[in-house]
Amino acid sequence: MRHNVAGKHLNRNSAHRKALRMNFTVALLKHERVTTTLAKAKALRPFVEKMITLAKKDDPATRLHRIRQAVTLLQDKTVVKKLFDEIGPRFTNRPGGYTRVLRLADHRIGDGGAQAIIELVDNDVLERKIKAAEEAEAAVDETEDAGV
Repeated sequence: MRHNVAGKHLNRNSAHRKALRMNFTVALLKHERVTTTLAKAKALRPFVEKMITLAKKDDPATRLHRIRQAVTLLQDKTVVKKLFDEIGPRFTNRPGGYTRVLRLADHRIGDGGAQAIIELVDNDVLERKIKAAEEAEAAVDETEDAGV
């Protein structure tokens, strides 16, 4: 019987799970969208939600302590800066549910694992990519017009 054995093990030992969780959280906070397996996405969600909750609190007296907690857990100061300066303030009015897991129809080729996308709820990754493509296209059009 599995008494008092909680959480997803993901076929890894505890140190490997901790590193996996940290690396995926850093990648998700940096890019705001990550494609992975469904099991990893579901296991990652509570940790990311706790990090965003840590960053969205508005008490200046405990800000330094919360930043140090985040640096300890994430080991990446640039991502912690983004978390506290950009991501945390975006979710101040949201009571929870900062991430979304979307199942993908295709499976991984090697082992047939179910794939999913985990992303921040209010991300604008696709909008930024479309805008960048439009700007690049406009720049190309301007150079062609200038050359003619």
